[in-house]
Amino acid sequence: MRNLLLTLTVVMALCLTANLAMADPVPAFDAATALVTVTVDEVIEWAAANFATITIANITNQGDKPEASQSLVLYTNCNLTITADHTAAAQLTKTTDTLVTEYKLVYDHTATAPDTGGATVDWTDYATFIPVGSAVTHNTLDGAVSVELSARASNAAGTLADAGAYTATQTLTATF
Repeated sequence: MRNLLLTLTVVMALCLTANLAMADPVPAFDAATALVTVTVDEVIEWAAANFATITIANITNQGDKPEASQSLVLYTNCNLTITADHTAAAQLTKTTDTLVTEYKLVYDHTATAPDTGGATVDWTDYATFIPVGSAVTHNTLDGAVSVELSARASNAAGTLADAGAYTATQTLTATF
C-alpha cells in the first residue's frame, strides 16, 4: 500500500508540475502611447473661380435703375475680411461713356441663424464700395457662407448714356 501511495503522490506531483509548466504566465502590460497632432491652416476658398455673370436688365428710360445679383459660396474656417475693387474696371463702361454703377453685398447670415457671415453692405457707388472691408465672422459649426453680389446701373442725373452694351468687372477679395 505504501508503494501505491508513493506512486500516487509522485503521479500527482508530476501532474501538478506539468500543469503549472504549461500554464501561461501572468501577462505583462507594457503599453506605449503615441501623441498624434495635426494643424489645420486658416482656409479661405471660393467654391468657383468666379461669380456667374451678373446680367442687368436693359435701361429703357432715363430714370431706370435695374439691378441683378449672383451668389457664390465662400468656404472658411476663420474670420476674414472681403474687399472690393474701386478702380475704373468696376464701373459699367462702353468705350468712353459710363453708367452710374452701384454694388451691394449680402451674406446668408441673420440674427436668428448665427451662421458664418457678416453685415449687409447696402448699395454703394463702385468707387466707395466696401471702403475698409466687410467683416465675415466664422461660426465653428458652419464653414461656408453664401456671398451675394448685386449690381445696379443707372444714368447720371439729368443725362442719358449712349446706347449699347456696358461692361464692368468687380473683384471681391477675401483675406484673413
